[in-house]
Amino acid sequence: MILADLPAWFVRTFALLFGLLFGSFLNVVIHRVPRGESVVTPGSHCACGKPIKPWDNVPVLSWLWLRGRARCCGAPIAARYPLVELLGGLLVLAIVEIDVVRQSPDTLFAPLAFHAIGDSGLALALLAAAFIDLDHMYLPDPITIGGTVFAFAWSALRADVGWAEAAVGMMVGFWGIYLPFIVLYRVLRGKQGMGLGDAKLQALVGAWMGWRAVVFTLFAGAMQGTIAAIVLLLRKGKIEEPEAVRREREEAAAAGEPLDPEEDPIALPPAEGVGGARIAFGPFLILAALEWLLFRSWLLRYVPILGDDALP
Repeated sequence: MILADLPAWFVRTFALLFGLLFGSFLNVVIHRVPRGESVVTPGSHCACGKPIKPWDNVPVLSWLWLRGRARCCGAPIAARYPLVELLGGLLVLAIVEIDVVRQSPDTLFAPLAFHAIGDSGLALALLAAAFIDLDHMYLPDPITIGGTVFAFAWSALRADVGWAEAAVGMMVGFWGIYLPFIVLYRVLRGKQGMGLGDAKLQALVGAWMGWRAVVFTLFAGAMQGTIAAIVLLLRKGKIEEPEAVRREREEAAAAGEPLDPEEDPIALPPAEGVGGARIAFGPFLILAALEWLLFRSWLLRYVPILGDDALP
């Protein structure tokens, strides 16, 4: 089967529905993984404990139909739920548009679909990690380490990033964060400048998309994170920790098991003043990684410092 055998509208519709459905699953991942709960069982349920009916669990549409309220108890449903679902749908649609629909009509469909499935899996995993980091200021190992292993193994089956480039990208991604922003920063200032999860995340980016993606992700993420921090400071005058982070620190202390500052950067509350403020950097690295994933060809062609010799 070649690409011309399938109508473009059918491919796009399938991609959007696929992304919406998996976006719904990402909401389960975002809620349960930080709590150490299974993402498989039990099934989706309301905050009051009652199971959610299938017709009340349709991505985006159910939230609109219910006007953001649970049918069983009337509890408010956060707008984040349809937002994550919609982002999942749009991400997969954009990836399929680039990896499949815009390719030559006489290209075999199977290799294009294979590539799109891999990129979509990466994008959806990164989306989940971004929202987890926003709430809990940590990046889960099953996504960062598991994703790196998967990306490195997958590179053997891809034409654009082979074993060698994946290995180099993985090393550049991890050590490019670990040495300057964790080891050296701690020596100079007595604390970490970035978390170990950020280094693992960059290893994933490098293993999947190569060392150039690591460079772009770090600098673009830093620029976008700085802009976001400035906007927050101008609007609120300070950068507050997520409520979940404060609660987790208090619960650990109350249980007699305080977090180790050497192992977990959120173990101690942030110092007073702008200099002591903390902001989750993972979402901005992830935003930049997704920008590279979607606009890689354009960036390589029109941003000279990235080098257009890497174009396939």
